[in-house]
Order: sequence, then C-alpha cells, then structure tokens
Amino acid sequence: MDAQGRGRADNIDPADQWVLNPNTGEYELRLSPSAAQSPVPGPRRPSPGDGDDATGGRTRQTGDQTPQAPRTRGTEVPAPRSARRRGAEPEAPQGRRASRRPVKKKSTAKKVLLWTGGSMAFVLVAVSAAGYLYIKHLNDNITSVSDDGASTGGFRKDEAINILLIGTDKRTGAGNEGYGDSGSVGHADTTILLHVSKDRSNATALSIPRDLIVNVPDCPTEQEDGTKKVIPGSQGVRFNTSLGQDDRTPSCTMRTVTELTGIKPDDFMVADFNAVKTLTEAVDGVDVCLAKDIDDPKSHLKLSKGTHKISGEQALAFVRTRHSVGFGGDLSRIGLQQQFLGALMRKLKGNDTLTSPTKMVKLAEAGTKALTVDDKLKDIGKLKDLGLELGKLDPKNLAFTTVPVVDNPAEKVHATVVLNDAKAPAVFDAIRNDVSFTDVKKKEKATKDAQAARLKGTKAPASEVRVRILNGGAQAGSAQAVLNWLQNDEGVTKSENAGNAPAQLAKTTLEYAPDQAAQARRLAAIMGLSGAALKPGESVTNSQGLPAMTLTLGKDFKGAGVSLTAPTKAPDVDKSTADKVKCAA
Repeated sequence: MDAQGRGRADNIDPADQWVLNPNTGEYELRLSPSAAQSPVPGPRRPSPGDGDDATGGRTRQTGDQTPQAPRTRGTEVPAPRSARRRGAEPEAPQGRRASRRPVKKKSTAKKVLLWTGGSMAFVLVAVSAAGYLYIKHLNDNITSVSDDGASTGGFRKDEAINILLIGTDKRTGAGNEGYGDSGSVGHADTTILLHVSKDRSNATALSIPRDLIVNVPDCPTEQEDGTKKVIPGSQGVRFNTSLGQDDRTPSCTMRTVTELTGIKPDDFMVADFNAVKTLTEAVDGVDVCLAKDIDDPKSHLKLSKGTHKISGEQALAFVRTRHSVGFGGDLSRIGLQQQFLGALMRKLKGNDTLTSPTKMVKLAEAGTKALTVDDKLKDIGKLKDLGLELGKLDPKNLAFTTVPVVDNPAEKVHATVVLNDAKAPAVFDAIRNDVSFTDVKKKEKATKDAQAARLKGTKAPASEVRVRILNGGAQAGSAQAVLNWLQNDEGVTKSENAGNAPAQLAKTTLEYAPDQAAQARRLAAIMGLSGAALKPGESVTNSQGLPAMTLTLGKDFKGAGVSLTAPTKAPDVDKSTADKVKCAA
C-alpha cells in the first residue's frame, strides 16, 4: 500500500468512489457502510459513532436509528457503478412525504461545464479543474518555480488574462529518446501567449516562432538555494534560447515576451513531451486532418491524407513534425500545433469527457504531473479558478494566429526570421487593448456606446482647457514632456505638472466634472484619447485655486504628441478558430 492508500482501498477504482451530483454539478464521495476509507487523499470521513452520515453531514439519531449510506432511487443499497456514473439522483430518506413537489434542477451539463471549465486550457490549465477530487494528492503532483518578479503577480478574475504556455524540447521521461535535440537543456520549443478577454467572450492564442530573432534581457533568477542571480541578456538571438540557455528559467521567457510584445504575462505554464502523450491518452485521442500523405522519419509520423484520431506517441509525432508539411520549417509546424490544440479543446469540452469520472481522474493526474507552473499557480485551487475562467470561452471565439515575421535578411540561407515591422505592432496593440480577433458580440456593447458618446458634442477652445497632469505609470519625465507640448504646441496654457499619481494605471485617464465636458472633448481630440479614457467625475483644485481636470498618464502612454486612441478592430492576419478543423497541407 502506497502513501495514498488507506485500509482496503488498494483494489478500489477512484472513479467508482466519486459520483456526479446533478443538483450541485460536483462529484461527491459515495461509500458503502462497510468501506474503510477513500483511496484518494482528503478529509477524514467521520464514523457513524461520530454522529455523521456517510457523506460527512450530521444526522438526527433518535431511539435505535443509525446512519445509513446514501441510496439511489428504488434501491436499498448503493447504486451499481453504471448508474452512479450516469449521475443517478439519490432517493429521499424514508418517511419523507412522497407528495413533495420536486425541485426544478438546473442543467447538469451547464454545471459540469462550469466546474470543469479548465479542461479546455490547451494541454495544461484546465484539466486541473478536476483537482478537487483529491486536492492534496494533485497538489503534490505540481511542480512550481519562481516567476522572479517577471509577471503581473498572477491572473485576476475581473481583468483580462494573459497566460504564457511553453512547450520545452528537453527529453524527460521514458520513451522520449527519439524526440528533440538529445543535448537540449530544455529550450522554449513551442510558445503561445494566450490572451483571454476581460468579459471572457473571446480569446487569442498567439504563437511565437522559436527561430524568431529577439533580444533576451537580463534576467534576475532565484537559485535552488534561495539566492538571486542575474543571468546576462543576449542581443539578436533565437527566441527559444530565452529558456534553458545559460540556466535561464521560464521567468526569463516571460521577460523576453514582455520586451517583444509589450504584454506582461500574468502566469506561465511549462510542459514537456509527456504532456501531449498522456493528455491525449486520457481523453481517448483527438481528431486531426491532413491534406496530403505524411511520412516523416525524423518525427516518426506516418499518416495518410484525411482525418485521423491520434493519441500518445502518434500525437507527439504530429505536433513535432515539420519536414513534411508546408515549407518544412518551424512556421509550418506551428500550424499543426494550432490544429492539435483546437482539437484537444473540442475533445476536452465534449460531454464524453465532462461527464466521465474515469476520464476526469485521468486528466487530473496527467495534467498536474505534466505541469511546471509559476509560484502564483502552485495551488490546485488557484488552477481550478483559472480553469473556470477559461471554461467560459466558446471554441468558435478562440482564435489562433502567429506573430507576423519575415525571413531574416541577414542570412543567405534562411534559417531564422525577424519581426514584420509593418504588421506585428498592430497585432500586439490589438491584444494589449483587448480587441477580439473573431466576430464576437461583446457583452459591454451598452458600455462602449456610452463611452463613444462622451466624445460627441461641442469642444472648448484649447485656451480654456484647465488640466493637471500626473504621471501614473509612464516613463519618468512624461508629465513634464506633455506639459511642454500642450503649452508650446497646442495652446493649452492653463495646464500644470502635478507630479506623480498616488497609484499606477495601465491606461491613461482624464477625469472631469460635468461642467468640464467640453474641455474634456477638446483635450481628448488633441491627445487622441478614446471615450474609454474619459472618466466623468469631479474636478480638482489646481495650484491657483481653480477647478481643473486631472490627466493621469498610464503605462500605455507612448510620448507627447503620440495618439492614445486604442484600436477597435483586429488587424487582417492569417488565423483559425478552435471550433473548426483546418487540414494541414
């Protein structure tokens, strides 16, 4: 008996012990009176002598009454395994009035989808939503490393979410000898920045090519003994060297992504080869499509044209092949990986997976063992919360796209790529401003209409605009730079530098009183502020004792005279969505 076992639990399948309660949408522990203890870690089940029933609730004992095990409808013993897996409703205790009106139940499918929402989080996140089946055991499965201050401090439920998903090419585990570079220290072989919109109506999965030439910044890194070490950066190197090279950790990949895109990730997750194999096996395979026959001896993939169900070794070969698709490079392989992730998402959100205790147990085991997460996500409860947020997404509104790149002009034989300066900035800007890459009806339409209305109406002359300027997250000296520009170039002479704001802001804002709306519209037009930046509120007394508006420069401020109007539409780039199968050519 291992450390997780108790009593006679060695021969008990965990899936037989956990039953879906259709009233709550959660799995509950069901044991017969003769069972000793659950084979999965968890709170101790009180014995009948403690006055608790088999599910841990208090029972009323009068006379010679004793606690009874839960019963299913029409039986005197626990329901058979097949009935329990269908989520059969327990019968009410004897003596209860048979004429009692049944309570209308909410859709079980919706409830199950909510608590297992994480199961669509690309190979990594969501399967953890099944974690509360046996929390302590799954917590022990998870490996975490420090984010070294490179993240935002962790995702928040009321904000947009940015998760960095990293697949490493390090050979770990049995059976992986034939994959990847035998000498690799574990580079960032596959990297996806997953952006989930604030209202959870859409998401964008941005693939970052491993052969993209970037600047890797200096990376403060926590060592195993708890000390800090700054790993020097490198200029003009492959993106994949941001992990593994010179002992760099995932936090360094985080810093590299931030420098490249201007988007600071909330959390990171890292998986190795085994994640693809074990997760596809746990869901009984995923469906993929090829537009031509493939026989790639380097990745070990041999599939004919058409649709195939793949899992295990074959699934790993699929996401790693590149020589037999497209132009035979990493960009072609990215297309396969995006197709695979979309297929896995559809399978994870399917009823066959969500309503199967056996599959959920397998997914929980496979997902947590495959994960290396930042220290803000090391608790299974936090992973479950993230999974629930991701579970609100509809596959048709999850868009896959890739950082726009061009061949490296410095190479005669093209082996690396560089940013497409004409297209990449617009992609990064759209994600930073929470713009959907799919045609989705935003939940805040009424709010956006109200924001747009703030810009409509008369505008006061620039000479009448009275404003205090604060620095709330922009580069040092920005408030003074804006003041000089407004006074000398734009005629806003009644302006002043009010120093630093009490708190830093992600976005620049302009707060004004109702009678200052015309002034606000004029300043918005001068600075290129969107309606979302205008905040109706109160005026503040300036240094001359007169009412003034408050302009707070946020982290999005790019410089005096540079428009702050956020994009409202995503750029035209190649993309696909998770709800459709796109056959790889």
